[in-house]
Amino acid sequence: MTTTDTEDSGAHPRFAEALDALGLGELRAEIRRFPDATRTAAEAAAAIGCELSEICKSLIFAADGVPVLVLMDGASRVDLELVQQALGAGKVTRAKAEVVRDTTGYAIGGVPPFGHRTRTRVLADRSLLDHDVVWAAAGNPHAVFPMEPKDLVAHAGATLVDVRERTQ
Repeated sequence: MTTTDTEDSGAHPRFAEALDALGLGELRAEIRRFPDATRTAAEAAAAIGCELSEICKSLIFAADGVPVLVLMDGASRVDLELVQQALGAGKVTRAKAEVVRDTTGYAIGGVPPFGHRTRTRVLADRSLLDHDVVWAAAGNPHAVFPMEPKDLVAHAGATLVDVRERTQ
């Protein structure tokens, strides 16, 4: 793979390397790059033309100060109390932007579900499995890729949990 191949795919170079390392190099051909940022789930869904719930958000939280990745469908919010229970943690908070970048190697809005700078514990909400395909960030706010949710969960090394905030 050359740098040009990575740039042409739209993927962040670290993410493109992760795809290759996982034997998923063919996914680079499916990465969609957009001229406008797809930093939020709503922006991504609008650009792709899919349902908001078909977006996979990669969110970093701090559980007792230790970063943890939560994969959540784009239409839902994470319930911090449920994450706390799932992890057996004392306190769970949203990670600050610099923690997200230090942990994953990516900026908020472009964090992919795998291919991070460091290994972290990963939780995936079961709601992702409600879809045949979900779309996730490819390492930057302008690129996304499609994947079957069960494969995404497996490649992320995630534990399936129910951490979605329930609406009244």
